[in-house]
Amino acid sequence: MEPAGGSRRLSILSTQVLEEQAQESDDLTDSEESVYSGLEDSGSDSSTEEEAEDQDSNDEGKRKGNSLSKKAQARMASQKKEQVQCQSLETDSKPSAQQELPLKGEYEEDSSDEEDVRNTVGNIPMEWYQDYPHIGYDLDGKRIYKPVRTKDELDKFLDKMENPDYWRTVQDKQTGADLRLTDEQVELAQRLQKGQFGDVHVNPYEPAIDFFSSQVMIHPVTNRPADKRSFIPSLLEKEKVSKLVHAIKMGWIKPRKPKEDTPTYYDLWAQEDPNSILGRHKMHVPAPKLRLPGHEESYNPPPEYLLSEEEKLAWEQQEAAERKLNVLPQQHRCLRAVPAYARFIHERFERCLDLYLCPRQRKMRVNVDPEDLIPKLPKPRDLQPFPTTQALVYRGHTSLVRCLSISPSGQWLVSGSDDGTVRFWEVSSARCMKTLPVEGVVKSVAWNPNPAVCLVAVAVEQSVLLVNPCLGDKLLYAATDQLIEGYVPPEEERLQPVTWAVAAGAEHGRGVRLIIQHGKPVKQVTWHPRGDYLASVLAADGHTQVLIHQASKRWSQSPFRRSKGQVQCVLFHPLRPFFFVATQRCVRLYNLLKQELAKKLLTNCKWVSSMAVHPAGDNLICGSYDSKLAWFDLDLSTKPYRVLRHHKKALRSVAFHRHYPLFASGSDDGSVIVCHGMVYNDLLQNPLIVPVKVLKGHAPARDLGVLDVLFHPTQPWLFSSGADASIRLFA
Repeated sequence: MEPAGGSRRLSILSTQVLEEQAQESDDLTDSEESVYSGLEDSGSDSSTEEEAEDQDSNDEGKRKGNSLSKKAQARMASQKKEQVQCQSLETDSKPSAQQELPLKGEYEEDSSDEEDVRNTVGNIPMEWYQDYPHIGYDLDGKRIYKPVRTKDELDKFLDKMENPDYWRTVQDKQTGADLRLTDEQVELAQRLQKGQFGDVHVNPYEPAIDFFSSQVMIHPVTNRPADKRSFIPSLLEKEKVSKLVHAIKMGWIKPRKPKEDTPTYYDLWAQEDPNSILGRHKMHVPAPKLRLPGHEESYNPPPEYLLSEEEKLAWEQQEAAERKLNVLPQQHRCLRAVPAYARFIHERFERCLDLYLCPRQRKMRVNVDPEDLIPKLPKPRDLQPFPTTQALVYRGHTSLVRCLSISPSGQWLVSGSDDGTVRFWEVSSARCMKTLPVEGVVKSVAWNPNPAVCLVAVAVEQSVLLVNPCLGDKLLYAATDQLIEGYVPPEEERLQPVTWAVAAGAEHGRGVRLIIQHGKPVKQVTWHPRGDYLASVLAADGHTQVLIHQASKRWSQSPFRRSKGQVQCVLFHPLRPFFFVATQRCVRLYNLLKQELAKKLLTNCKWVSSMAVHPAGDNLICGSYDSKLAWFDLDLSTKPYRVLRHHKKALRSVAFHRHYPLFASGSDDGSVIVCHGMVYNDLLQNPLIVPVKVLKGHAPARDLGVLDVLFHPTQPWLFSSGADASIRLFA
């Protein structure tokens, strides 16, 4: 019987404990309720009557809890201890139906997500696993692979149109699975989007209860005695005040000036003051002054200013704008006899119209130092070496010397003249080593640039002579003769625009080895840098103005199909397979390998006379008959980089030095101008062009001056030939 009675006592105790739990649950504060508020319980509006009663009891508990004393709190703690002991007794006894209900409800209301949270990677950004096939690790340390998503855009569209829950389906970034939001979660999200509270039962507009009311009460709210510091002067404030007083005495802090209550007046006529600086006076344009009166406006002018009757009649008949004198001169015996001026008011009115109707503008005068306009160029003595004085004169020709050329070694010089001779000179001694008479005027000579070949091309009338001067090393010119004689003609003769002939007899004895016979006069001949090819320019119209010859194979060809104008001169590029062709107004650059036009240079000159290319091949100078020298940067533009107008007459020849940064130009004014032309390896830096010396020595003859200029291949020396039948060396 005792166990039965004990069970009854336990049941009675359990019911008391349950009632006390309900009362204690009503005493939870807002912070404790917020811990258990979740997504599932926050949005539910359908509450039972028991929940309503619990809420009412909770409100009553809150009011009562504010007035609990320490003894009541101790009693509550003792009741919690008895509750824990009773629960332990209930677990030991047999379970009953009343005991199973709270256990079942406890697990049903459990909202923990421990089963859902299978990814134990931690609270880290999931972007770290963006490039990996797994999403995290489980409790055993194994990888949790991402769910396979094989839906393309079409599948997503069909799912969007067919699935009614598509709008409430979201993806969990931590697990990678799709979750369907419940109605409570959707309502919670909508409330948060509207800026409302997540809990439905929260009233944000509850009436505020003022702690301090307007009614005067008998007892004070606090009866704490006043602190000692409330009636003792503060030491910190004393220190701050002493610092401020010291700063004011030292002048670091200045007191505020009292505001003046006097009204402010503005001077409307301040602009009339000449010393005032106002907006109108800053841009003030003074009125033009009247012309001072002359003798004709005097009351007693000299007799020569008085007009006769015919002149008076003519003056009156003229228009006012055509009259030379605005006033008719009159003579009076004294100043008192002068009458009033009839046109005084009219002229004053016209003067006023001129002052405010005549448009005027201020001419901004810029004070510029003329020396600042001159570019800062280095001094010529810093750019040495360059030729400065005349060293030698080569005399022997009887007519004007048109052309010059020098051997690759710089030991021998060849010149062609209108006297029908080609002369070979020794550079160091100015001695004529050999004279070659030809049948006509020598228009051009060119020494082969290949140092292994001793050969000179001479343009005479309608033929080009390949001459072996037989100067210098015997082995060198003997090897040249063997090279020419070792030619084997092809089995089939090819059609050529010229005729190749071998010199014989007296011509061979004078040094002529080959003769290239053209159908028209030849005015220029030039060699390729390697020494096997040479080009000739004919004084004729048509596509055969320019011909290219190969000396080793004795083969000639015309590189152009049609004419682009009258060709003045041609030139081979020193490094690349390019070919320069200068016409009267432009220079064309052809690619010989691709057989196409690479670039067209506009010289801005009326008539191009000569051109020279820089040894690096990226710059070109052109001389013209209108006394201009144009410098072209081939990598920069098709227009001249710099145009020099130093000469007074036409330019006949221009030349570059092979090693020194020098170039020269010869003109019909009898002068040769040497310039410093430095080309830098840095493509961003422009070439430096500085005129350094004007060389004079040739006497103009037949309106011609210097006809050709040429630099020594190794030394900073300059050769020039002129119309005075002389060749001069400047060193």
